[in-house]
Amino acid sequence: MTTSLISRPRPRVRIGGRALYCAALLPLAVAALLAVPLGRARAAAGWWLRLRSRLLGPLPPGGAGVAGRPGRAGGLVVAGHAVLSLLLGAVALLPFGALLAFVFRGVCYGLVDPGPYDTSWGGPSRAGAWAAHFLVGLPMAAVALLLLAGLAALHGRLSGVLAGQRPARWVFAVALTVPLPAVALFVAWLHQI
Repeated sequence: MTTSLISRPRPRVRIGGRALYCAALLPLAVAALLAVPLGRARAAAGWWLRLRSRLLGPLPPGGAGVAGRPGRAGGLVVAGHAVLSLLLGAVALLPFGALLAFVFRGVCYGLVDPGPYDTSWGGPSRAGAWAAHFLVGLPMAAVALLLLAGLAALHGRLSGVLAGQRPARWVFAVALTVPLPAVALFVAWLHQI
């Protein structure tokens, strides 16, 4: 059976929605971890599913639950999801840091660094240094946005478990593996400071 793009409408998700989704991972994971021992696991599952449906679109059909309403998510499932969300939220801090560096050291370079610009990239003029730092930061900002989009897509698939869906095994494997290179990158960055 062949399906056309017309028969399967896909929600149009912008990169800003994915970035907002990643920004909500850490605080919502902490809130969910606090809600589970208080007997509010289903409410926490509803928070995740509402966030996912608003910023990434509804869950694809095929699960036991309905998007926006918790399915069979018990306390253990919600707690496990919150722990993985906490890990992915911590990983999302790295691309957000790169975007912040782009804003301060790329877009606002001439305002942040008072000069002299003799040894700066694009120097000795202020305009040249500003342009060089902006142009060097553009690809890094693009990669950071793509990383945030990937993290949001991964977590969006992971959130299906809260609606009673069974995600593919690779989703759990990737969610557990992604923090490892992020930790290595962060440690390497700390050593170069």
